[in-house]
Amino acid sequence: MAEGLGLKGPRGWAFRDVSLRAGAGALVALEGPSGTGRTCLLLALTGRMKTQEGHAEVGGLRLPRKMAAVRRIAGLGQVPGVSELDPSLTVAEHLRERALLQRRFDGSVRALLRRPGTRAAEARARIAEALAAAGLDLAALPKGERTSVRDLERLEALRLSIALALMGRPRLIGVDDTDLKLSDADRAEAWALLRAVAAGGTTVLAVCSEAPADALRITTVGTAAATPATGPAEPTEPGTAAGPGTATEPTAVTEPAAAEEPAETAETTPATEPAAAEGPAAATEDDITEEGTADALAETGRA
Repeated sequence: MAEGLGLKGPRGWAFRDVSLRAGAGALVALEGPSGTGRTCLLLALTGRMKTQEGHAEVGGLRLPRKMAAVRRIAGLGQVPGVSELDPSLTVAEHLRERALLQRRFDGSVRALLRRPGTRAAEARARIAEALAAAGLDLAALPKGERTSVRDLERLEALRLSIALALMGRPRLIGVDDTDLKLSDADRAEAWALLRAVAAGGTTVLAVCSEAPADALRITTVGTAAATPATGPAEPTEPGTAAGPGTATEPTAVTEPAAAEEPAETAETTPATEPAAAEGPAAATEDDITEEGTADALAETGRA
C-alpha cells in the first residue's frame, strides 16, 4: 500500500503523488518510458530509496521509517547499478555466493551452529527450490552450471536474477527492465514466470515499457521538474513553464547583439585607416634606403 508517495532528487522530483493498493501475490507493473522515475519507485517500495512525501506499507512495515526491515522481506532481481549479475562469474558461483550470504546475514544464530553437512544440504535444497520457481534448467545451459553469465541469453539472465532473489524467500520481489531487449515470445515467457511467482504468494513489482492486461498497472510520466529539459523538444505543450522561457531567451540574446554591431564597426574603422595610411610611408622609407645604398656604391666605385 502506498499513499501520496514522492521522492525528490538533485534534479527535481523523480515521482510524486503515487498511491496504490496491492495484496499478497499481486502482479504490479510499473509502466512508463525510461527516465520517468519507474526504477526509483521500485527501489523506494523495496526499501532501497528514502521518500520525502507520503508513506507506504510493505508487510505491515511502514516506509520510510522501517526501510531496513522492509529490505529483509523484499528481494531484488537484476537492477542496473544495484543488483547486477557479474558477467565474469558462472551460474554456480552466483548461486553459491547467494547461499553463503543468505546463511550469514539472514540466518539465525542456531543455524550457524549446525553441522557443515546439514548446512550444505539446506543450501542445496534452497537453491533447487529457487531454480524450480524461476524456471531455470541448468542442464539446458551451454556449459551447465559452469556457464558464465556473459554467455546467457537475456531471458536466462532474468531467470537467474529472479532465482537469486527467491533464495531469500521474500514476500515482495522487484524486477527492473522486465521486457527490455526481449522478443515477443521471450516477453510472454517472462510475464508467465512473474505470474507464477505471484501465484506462489510473493508480490511482484515489475518495471516495464508495456504492461500486460492482467497486471495492476502504475504508469509513470515526466514530472513538472523535468519539463524544462524536454520543453523545447515538444512544442505541443504551450502551457508548460518552459514555454515563456523559450520565447524570452532568443529575444534576450538578439537585442544586445544588434546593439553591439555598430560599436564594433565604429571601433574597427579607425583602427583600419591608420594601417592604410602607414602603408605608403613604409614603402617610401624602403625606397629612400635603397636609393642611398645605390649612391654609396657609385661613389665607392669612383674612388
